Amino acid sequence: MTDNFAITDNAAKRISYLVNQGQVHGGNLRISVAGGGCSGFQYSFLFDDTVLAEDKVFEHNGAKVVIDDISLGLLAGSVLDYVEDMVASTFVIKNPNAASSCGCGNSFSV
Repeated sequence: MTDNFAITDNAAKRISYLVNQGQVHGGNLRISVAGGGCSGFQYSFLFDDTVLAEDKVFEHNGAKVVIDDISLGLLAGSVLDYVEDMVASTFVIKNPNAASSCGCGNSFSV
């Protein structure tokens, strides 16, 4: 299994902004994958300071993303981005392992 995971400049800037402005509780963005959602698996985003033994930490421009080992199996090769458009501003995961995803992009199937 490869544990490659990338963070774009936009995502790193947004993570740092939220942390530095005190708008979140914790200095790391934790991404996990759980069963559920309309496509079978769903992404979860949470800011915290916890790093467990089974976690992998990815850093880009000072921003830290923490992913547990099980979730990383479904996220390997993915890219975390932050996208702003007229409708919404959100973190987006571009996941090459996803065979399909729902319309909102928060759940996927493999």
